[in-house]
Amino acid sequence: MGKNKNEEEQNLEKHNDERIEQTGQLTLKGNKEKQSIHLISIIGEIEGHENLSGNTKTTKYEHILPQLAAIEDSDDIEGVLVLLNTMGGDVEAGLAIAEMLASLSKPTVSLVLGGSHSIGVPIAVSTNYSFIVPTGTMVIHPVRTNGMVIGVPQTFDYFKLIQDRITGFVCEHCNISKSRLEELMMETGILTKDVGTILVGEEVVKNGIIDEVGGIDKAIRKLHDMISSKIKG
Repeated sequence: MGKNKNEEEQNLEKHNDERIEQTGQLTLKGNKEKQSIHLISIIGEIEGHENLSGNTKTTKYEHILPQLAAIEDSDDIEGVLVLLNTMGGDVEAGLAIAEMLASLSKPTVSLVLGGSHSIGVPIAVSTNYSFIVPTGTMVIHPVRTNGMVIGVPQTFDYFKLIQDRITGFVCEHCNISKSRLEELMMETGILTKDVGTILVGEEVVKNGIIDEVGGIDKAIRKLHDMISSKIKG
């Protein structure tokens, strides 16, 4: 019996290691309250419809979206913890992940480690509660694109439409006003040769984007409390 248990634990550890390596995901089992938390990491660049180079750390939205659907349909998983350290990436993919997280019926908490820039901002605020470590950063800037564009009014109208989708989502899911968010986006005196603002730790909270400064201890404790409140309710 003991031998079989050891084999099961070893197989579970091997399975978890493979999941972390392939998708950056893991299911945490609480020892005391037996609450099951699913961990999702958003790292590197958020990859969209095109594959990035092999030496680039990426988060693939085709991995994240099905997993979020499975989490919503699962009776075993009670909450979701999202760890972010991302430079941003594909707008459509990032918004898709953010919308999926925002529509989960289960308690969700995000934790910004390192940075959550650009399209990482909507993902960070899409959860029920959000944290950022004291040294964590967020870069707020307008939508931009690489390569050639058609220099006609319709192109710039399309960029504005994309920008409005992002600002609308962010303002709906945190406590920053649209005017303040756009002010941060259009700042010209902070980023070298770029438009936008970089905020660190407490500054992000003061601007109403993230709820609280804290680390993994606070994030997991908050998620357990939210799960317990939902169960009692």
